Amino acid sequence: MAIDGSKFKAVNNRDRNFTRAKMRHRLMLIEASIARYLQQMDSADRQEKSPAMEGKIGRLREKIGRLKDEMQRLKELDKEMMAAPDKQISLTDPDARSMVSRGRGVGYNVQAVVDTTHHLIVAHDVTTSGSDRAELSRMSKRAKAVLGADELNVIADRGYFSGEEILACHEADITATLPKPMTSGSRSKGRFVKQDFRYIPGEDVYICPAGERLKYYYSNQEKGLTLRRYWTNACRHCPIKEQCTTGVQRRITRWEHEHLLEDVQRRLDQDPDAMRRRRETAEQPFGTIKARMGATHFLMKRLGNVRTEMARPRLQPHTGHEYSGAGSADAGYAGLIRLDHRSLSTN
Repeated sequence: MAIDGSKFKAVNNRDRNFTRAKMRHRLMLIEASIARYLQQMDSADRQEKSPAMEGKIGRLREKIGRLKDEMQRLKELDKEMMAAPDKQISLTDPDARSMVSRGRGVGYNVQAVVDTTHHLIVAHDVTTSGSDRAELSRMSKRAKAVLGADELNVIADRGYFSGEEILACHEADITATLPKPMTSGSRSKGRFVKQDFRYIPGEDVYICPAGERLKYYYSNQEKGLTLRRYWTNACRHCPIKEQCTTGVQRRITRWEHEHLLEDVQRRLDQDPDAMRRRRETAEQPFGTIKARMGATHFLMKRLGNVRTEMARPRLQPHTGHEYSGAGSADAGYAGLIRLDHRSLSTN
């Protein structure tokens, strides 16, 4: 199974969506406009009085008045926005959210699980989160339930990578394959990264690029994760220390379930075409669906209605046929088409 997500436009213009950054920018523009109009009024007051000049001053007063009313309206909206859990508010479709996707738009995040053998969408959902980070296990479990499978193999891109999500998949008998994001800046600075340190499971030590052994010292909790800390005191005399760390010693952090992440990387190394299959399988449906939906994408408002709209038969665009079955937002794809799920692959 291949998992992917795509941003779909909501019935909500960007100008009618506010985040903290947008609100600050809009208020700043209004304040700058008011200051500019006040300067123009001061300049007009110094000019010789005339009907034309009086008319200009009157128009400037009206503009300033409208801007002050708009500023007051925005301040009221700011209070509503700050009361929202994600500090964001949309005026046309209250559930729509600002999302980054080749620019920034207002919409929904559509998730889909596609069978890599038959190219059928097995499960889908619509979310208001702009990130895919927390979707891997949820969407995989949904597809597994639709198929009635005991085990499932899923492929996703690096946007889904999360240790907690991979652990949740493992506990649900779901084998996930996806690349890890390279977030460390050490490589670009010419220093060694964690991948340059070799872990020896039987001895619970790391071997650094200089051949020294980093042993385990203690564990602690960070953001609900149990992390193990490794280091060696040989760093201060190491001839290649400048390539490793700027501190007194290089420390390596290992999550208690990091062996699962290493298994994910091992599967990816053994199957280099996995990402190509995911791209060819999971990305194509979104392009077809968006082309059929048109430039506006969704026509309905509110998350429940949008989920129902996404569950229409056109969600299966590959064959060009309209399938019977009304479908529902909660039933995933099972209510959309009539097929024998036993014929589907669990890969």
